Amino acid sequence: MLRGRTGFASVTACAAIAVAAAQAAAAADVKAGRQKALQCQTCHGLDGQAKLPDSPNLAGQNEIYLIKALKDYHSGARQNEMMSLVSRSLKDEDIADLAAYYAAIPVTIGEPPK
Repeated sequence: MLRGRTGFASVTACAAIAVAAAQAAAAADVKAGRQKALQCQTCHGLDGQAKLPDSPNLAGQNEIYLIKALKDYHSGARQNEMMSLVSRSLKDEDIADLAAYYAAIPVTIGEPPK
C-alpha cells in the first residue's frame, strides 16, 4: 500500500512541476529572452548552436525542459560548474524568457547520411 501512495505522490509532484513550467512558459517574452541570451552566447550561441564542445545546442529545445533544467541549476538540484554559477542570478522571469527564446529558434532537420 505504501508503494501506491509513493507513486501517486511522485506523479502528483511531476504534474505540479509541469503545470508551473507551462504557466511560466505562457508568460514568457521571447524578445526579452533574446536580450538575456547575450550572456549565454559565448557557450550556447545567440543562435542556440553551441560554440564550445561541452555545451549543448539550445535552439529549438523544448521550452518546458529548458525551464526545468535552468531551475534545477538555480536550486542546485542539477550541477555544472558554469551553469551553477550563471543560473544563481536568474529570476523565474529570466528563466522563462530565456527558455521561450531558445525554444522559438527554428531548427531544420536534414536527411540522415546513408
